[in-house]
Amino acid sequence: MTITNDGATILKQIQVLHPAAKMLVELSKAQDIEAGDGTTTVVVIAGSLLAAASNLLKKGIHPTTISESFHRAAEKAVEILTEMAVPIDLNDRETLIKSASTSLNSKVVSQYSSLLAPLSVDAVLRIIDPKSPNSVDLRDVKIIKKLGGTIEDTELIDGMVFSQKSSGNGGPTKVEKARIGLIQFCLSPPKTDMDNQVVVSDYTQMDRVLREERAYILNLVKQIKKAGCNVLLIQKSILRDALNDLAQHFLTKMKIMVVKDIEREDIEFICKSINCKPIASIDHFQPEMLASAELVEEVATGTSKVVKITGAANPGRTLTVLIRGSNKLVLEEADRSIHDALCVIRCLVKEKALIAGGGAPEIEVSHRMMEYAHSLTGMEGYCFSAFAEALEVIPSTLAENAGLNPISVVTELRNRHAHGEKTAGINVRKGAITNILEENVVQPLLVSTSAIKLAAECVTSIMKIDDIVITG
Repeated sequence: MTITNDGATILKQIQVLHPAAKMLVELSKAQDIEAGDGTTTVVVIAGSLLAAASNLLKKGIHPTTISESFHRAAEKAVEILTEMAVPIDLNDRETLIKSASTSLNSKVVSQYSSLLAPLSVDAVLRIIDPKSPNSVDLRDVKIIKKLGGTIEDTELIDGMVFSQKSSGNGGPTKVEKARIGLIQFCLSPPKTDMDNQVVVSDYTQMDRVLREERAYILNLVKQIKKAGCNVLLIQKSILRDALNDLAQHFLTKMKIMVVKDIEREDIEFICKSINCKPIASIDHFQPEMLASAELVEEVATGTSKVVKITGAANPGRTLTVLIRGSNKLVLEEADRSIHDALCVIRCLVKEKALIAGGGAPEIEVSHRMMEYAHSLTGMEGYCFSAFAEALEVIPSTLAENAGLNPISVVTELRNRHAHGEKTAGINVRKGAITNILEENVVQPLLVSTSAIKLAAECVTSIMKIDDIVITG
């Protein structure tokens, strides 16, 4: 079961069979990748454009004419939005927080936006690489979910967090001045390459096998200790135990803290975070392969424990967000909401411009395009008018969701924009139309431009389909 109002998540869960419906699901995914937010908006706009195209087809306008006109209309809409946009500076933290809050206000966890918005802004600003200031890799922010506590306990950790606790009873749970080794080989007896059987006929042979095994593992552990390692991270193994009880016993005796079952996909993030190198065999276990950190400790979070690494000697530009929540559904939704907020800030890093929210840009674009359509001749003017009218679906849907009368709200908005109030939008809290910029409802330019471009692209693709041939 999933509780969410994130458009992309809902569409992912729906099993659709119709090819056109599948295209709308893919459209939502494309918007999620491009902008991270506005996944519902893009599908609503596409639906409205399809309805407009259907009406134009009934009037006898050719599909090619419609798709070409819609394509040009989308370019014109992006041009109008870009003119309306207000440039921003990434050092202006308050404005960035307002944008993240707007994204979070439509989510289930909206009451925590005052905590999650600054957290998302700080996370993205810290991982921006000066070498490429216009791009952000959100894989550098690791999100870990832990049951227990409330969303208010969510924190941003400047370092690394492992969701599992340290293994072994009696071993150290706190190591200062840590030397960390990340191994990709197993601390357990080797197996034969093929399924061979060894038949042991008496106890002396059995003892010898156990002695050899013990000596082999002790030798491995001694080499690890000799390199000066006191915290050992072990990658998960699928062939045999990455760490057996005997190796665990020796490591505990030598006061080496162990974190096992590290997933393969986390290796790159760990190496980037603490500046260490993965070690594939014991022969390469040298002091220069280890990472240094001020503190590695096991911390209790609710009913479970996590391992934190802080104060790395040469840290990479990575961060960890530890999300807390009372149940799994809240955790999942908080994760999706933080992802959307991070994407909004990433959009502002890519394209440093903001526009108003609350349906104001769509009505303004619709108004300006209607005026532009009157200057066109022939079928193109018709198509541009239909495109402009289709964009009014956003304020209309917003009004409906806020419990207002969509027809009177959209009419009032048209009137305000015709009198030059470019930033008049729907104020959901007051249930009226106000200057939306004063209410701090803002969104990145990239979210709106990519929604219009992608929706128009999807509709023109559907328009060019003549027939569906279903093969068995």
